[in-house]
Amino acid sequence: MIRREFIALAGGAAVAWPLEGRAQQPERVRYVAVLFGWPENDPFAQASVTAFAQALGRFGWVEGKNIRIDYRFAAGDPTLFKTYAAELVGLMPDAILASSTPAVAALRQQTRTIPVVSAIVVDPVGRGFVQSLARPGGNVTGFSAFGAPMFGKWLQLLKEIAPRVVGVAVIFNPDTAPFASSSNREIETAPDLGVTVTLARVHDDAAIEEAIAVQTRAPGGGLMALPDSFNTSHRDVIIAAATRNRLPLIGPIEFTRDGGLMSYTFDPVDLHAQAVSYIDRIPRGANPADLPVQQPTKYSLIINLKTAKALGLTVPPALLDLADEAVE
Repeated sequence: MIRREFIALAGGAAVAWPLEGRAQQPERVRYVAVLFGWPENDPFAQASVTAFAQALGRFGWVEGKNIRIDYRFAAGDPTLFKTYAAELVGLMPDAILASSTPAVAALRQQTRTIPVVSAIVVDPVGRGFVQSLARPGGNVTGFSAFGAPMFGKWLQLLKEIAPRVVGVAVIFNPDTAPFASSSNREIETAPDLGVTVTLARVHDDAAIEEAIAVQTRAPGGGLMALPDSFNTSHRDVIIAAATRNRLPLIGPIEFTRDGGLMSYTFDPVDLHAQAVSYIDRIPRGANPADLPVQQPTKYSLIINLKTAKALGLTVPPALLDLADEAVE
């Protein structure tokens, strides 16, 4: 017997409606929102948007056909994070991609029900975003960035390529790098390298310029730019000041490709593509509480040889052999 569903007419009669007829109805267009931490015109942000859209296509999602996407770009501004998070949550999307730790924090203040998938988040357990990496237990999951111990490794690498460095200024904005306290502890407790660490808290371009200028007042200065959205949005200022003051700079991957000395990190653009695997599953019924937070599995060492030459540094052959990319 063929199962049928019935709808009642005004006169009390019923009419048969085949299930196969319903199956032919067009699929509901899904709605995804994206909150980036960088300016819209930033090449890194645009590369991430492209990687995200291409990955959606590989999963069968085509914007304008079966998915709608709204983007917001906070440009490292704490106020914009809050404003855009409220806007996007108010639009009631099926899922939200949160690119950066401040983006996750702002969205979590606005909703505990709409699924939030992180593309780059530091210490999601310590920040209280998830109960555990294996079982997030709430509305937040996704792909995490490196943990605080990585920054101690950065200090060792900077000392290896620039052995004369005896003082390093760690540049960060405490409003957009809430993980800075744990990362700075790791830097300060790294193996004894004969390096003094100074925490340079910055909120604008003038503070960046001053923090970097301070490093030139004594020989052996170096710089570390933490991977927060403010630093990334202001990396042109940081890189220009480092170059002008002839200071070796280690930071995120986009810093090195734009003129910084070196980086050791995952590919953040690729992480946005990987996040689509969860963006794909959630509208199909997956619960973010059950989707484990995934961590980077590949780190790349990148050295800018042009910058090294300008600084008068000779890259140790052993370090160059380990490099995954050498920027000429």
